[in-house]
Amino acid sequence: MKTSDFYYDLPPELIAQTPISQRDGSRLMTLNRETGKTGHRRFYELPELLNPGDCLILNDSRVLPARLLGQRLPGGGACEVLLLTDRGENVWECLVRPGRKLHPGARMTFGGGMLTAEVTGEEADGNRLVRFSYQGIFLEVLEQLGRMPLPPYIKEELQDRERYQTVYSKVLGSAAAPTAGLHFTPELLAALAAKGVGIGYVTLHVGLGTFRPVKEDTLEDHAMHSEFCTIPPETADLINRTKTTGGRCICVGTTSCRTLESWAGEDGHMEAKSGWTNIYIYPGYRFRVMDGLITNFHLPESTLIMLVSAFAGRKHVLAAYREAVEERYRFFSFGDAMLLL
Repeated sequence: MKTSDFYYDLPPELIAQTPISQRDGSRLMTLNRETGKTGHRRFYELPELLNPGDCLILNDSRVLPARLLGQRLPGGGACEVLLLTDRGENVWECLVRPGRKLHPGARMTFGGGMLTAEVTGEEADGNRLVRFSYQGIFLEVLEQLGRMPLPPYIKEELQDRERYQTVYSKVLGSAAAPTAGLHFTPELLAALAAKGVGIGYVTLHVGLGTFRPVKEDTLEDHAMHSEFCTIPPETADLINRTKTTGGRCICVGTTSCRTLESWAGEDGHMEAKSGWTNIYIYPGYRFRVMDGLITNFHLPESTLIMLVSAFAGRKHVLAAYREAVEERYRFFSFGDAMLLL
């Protein structure tokens, strides 16, 4: 298939720049993946659309305030570092700016010397290895100095950085939010549980590769990035019980989907597992465990819209996106949601 097969026209003003005041007040488009029929609801109506005995699987990864603004040493020129992957022993794989000035041996300072760093290596893709020096606990220093690494299409500053975290986030490690979960509130989760919907958690630390466009003309030629994920025993047990009793397993977000599909057995049986995944899901893929998906509206020609199209059919998905544009839905990270069943 061609990457261009997943293009759609999006007016720039429909890209949501800020979250709405009420998390679960966002719009929710429903899409029947067999017929292509759509419906229009609000996210707080989700309990009406699920059945007792279904289960929801959510990604509890928490976004690191991983964007650091500082100065180069010596001289004091401005620099920016974005943490990507912890390589151990205070070394992180990072994106850096200005790249032409930050080669191995370059030094930087942040927060008036609270944090210092040296570039120790350069990867083939241009990412840098950076060793940090500090007093105390690194994550606490990050909480003081770091900023949220918002996607490049969001131009406005975030006033409350908890709005780029899900209410159930707990495991620090993501460079971007699992945005389908941003619509949930504690009250909505309680209402779903009261209806008899099981709720389970996985962890996948979202990398910035999720925002990278597919540059190859043929989508099969794209090399998928790797991310670390974990399925705990209690979540594997919940999924297996749900399947055994005829319930549906509904993933909240493409990250939860990729986690489950990475480790599911051919028969859909789940086991507890941790490891790196670079699973690439596009039309033709046979889903082994996921029966439904809650997700936001994704960038044209992205691996995310390809995954959604693999689940619900490219024609159905693109028709739904055209309808969402006509109905003035809000798109991308702070935008509205879809439920595909």
